[in-house]
Amino acid sequence: MTDGFPVALVGPSSKERRYDRQLRLWAASGQQALEQSRVLLVNSDGFIDGSNTPVGGVAGVETLKNLVLPGVGGFTIVDPAVVSETDLGINFFLEESSLGKPRAQETCTFLKELNPDVDGDFKTEPISELLQHPDFLQNYKLVIVSGPIKRSSLDAITYSAEQVGIPLIYVRSVGFYSSFSLQLPVEFPIVETHPDPESTQDLRLVNPWPELHAALSQVTDLEALDDHDHGHVPYILILLHYLENWKSEHEGKAPETYKEKTAFRELVRSGARTNTPEGGEENFDEAVGAVLKSINPWSLRSNIREIFEMEQCTDLNATSDNFWIIASALKAFHAKYGVLPLPGSVPDMKAKSADYIALQNIYKTKARQDVDEVLSTVRSIEAQLGTRTVPVTEKEVEVFSKNASHVKVIRGRLVPQISAKAGQTLKTIRNSFGNPDSAIAKYVAFEALDIIVDGIQNGHLPSTALDDDATWNATIERLFTTIAEGDDSAVEGESHERVLKAAQEIRRTEGGELHNISSLTGGLVSQEALKVLTRQYVPLDNTCIFDGISSGSEMFRL
Repeated sequence: MTDGFPVALVGPSSKERRYDRQLRLWAASGQQALEQSRVLLVNSDGFIDGSNTPVGGVAGVETLKNLVLPGVGGFTIVDPAVVSETDLGINFFLEESSLGKPRAQETCTFLKELNPDVDGDFKTEPISELLQHPDFLQNYKLVIVSGPIKRSSLDAITYSAEQVGIPLIYVRSVGFYSSFSLQLPVEFPIVETHPDPESTQDLRLVNPWPELHAALSQVTDLEALDDHDHGHVPYILILLHYLENWKSEHEGKAPETYKEKTAFRELVRSGARTNTPEGGEENFDEAVGAVLKSINPWSLRSNIREIFEMEQCTDLNATSDNFWIIASALKAFHAKYGVLPLPGSVPDMKAKSADYIALQNIYKTKARQDVDEVLSTVRSIEAQLGTRTVPVTEKEVEVFSKNASHVKVIRGRLVPQISAKAGQTLKTIRNSFGNPDSAIAKYVAFEALDIIVDGIQNGHLPSTALDDDATWNATIERLFTTIAEGDDSAVEGESHERVLKAAQEIRRTEGGELHNISSLTGGLVSQEALKVLTRQYVPLDNTCIFDGISSGSEMFRL
């Protein structure tokens, strides 16, 4: 206090106020990762020769908008096209004075106005020229390609991104349809997957550690407690109390089968007092409700078991990513104790504040001890490996240990294309054709569009090919030949009709975009982009198709 007046409380900073909502989603660590990321948008290869129809443009810019607003570190737009009158009718980040000017420059200028903290620049050279510089992609954490573009350009950038381990999203929006595919590195680990909170509860009731078992001393004689104390015993201690009773009568074994758990649940229920003013006890109701999900032996989830078995987890070296160093330490922890580190969180429950806090402290102390042991193992591994460029931080170990059971490593694949070499993609398409309501026909129509646009841009087809029946029919027929793999019976006749119907919508707009659909698609794509940049939540694996006519979407693993 100064002169009798209290010191003013420090409120949130302007940055915290600005980004309050998103900080609640991905916390300060996610925001920091976002602000340290730079995104490359490949917005087109230019115009279709001899046509006023721009290729790409809106979906990519709308995606960037949704990354600029939350504060991505920076972006670069690659777009050799100039602004046309068509652009002015569908792109909100252009104005009449932009007509005839480089589209990359104009959209960059208006996007930067959304957030002064974001750096933005542009390049008007085709992406194929920029990729001649070997280190061009090194500064980016994500590449977004807005198509359709030349297949040679798409192949070049997907290959380059794969070589340097940079995620890539390929998005197409035409008429009322849109599609996007996410290409991730071969191994893409995610620590903070944000699963359902209930699935993260790990109370260890079947095999409590000594400190938790010692807490039972306060409930050794439940019947002797008065009504107030009896009605405020935390349900965790209630379950532990009755588990001890059960084990004493069942050769030291906890209830395992559903029948045994049902009997145990009735045992717990019978301990509740019904002659209370409330007519029952909420804490016993909580205990009864938690039996089936809490009275289970601990087991290692398949996702973390797969990580432990991966070569990167066992064959470490000085260049190994921090993720694998910590994973190896966790593997050693599990081998020693048969469990993973305790997350340390305790669900809300009916209890006296002092009792609840004491219980919380037991779990938090155990969790802290587990983290310290994992950290010690990490330091030992680092010492064996020698000097490393980026040492593992204590915070990384803490976050990994807390989320250990739900950590995932996604195995990325290239942007899917319909080709004779894409066996898994073809198989998925054939299987999906068996469902008349599947959106896979839209994907095949988009692939046909890419092939036709590629032919136009390379001078193999006239600019009018986008609305030529013969060109579309021949292209779709070639795609079906590839999909069927020489066996026409593998693809039903109705599948052709569904693809031709989807193609009609793409032909209706001559490959052009509708702003409302591209804006919505930009929202979907940016959501996946944020997952990739923050390394939080589980991203798409790997293709999504949106149908604006039916207002539905469908995901495919192509």
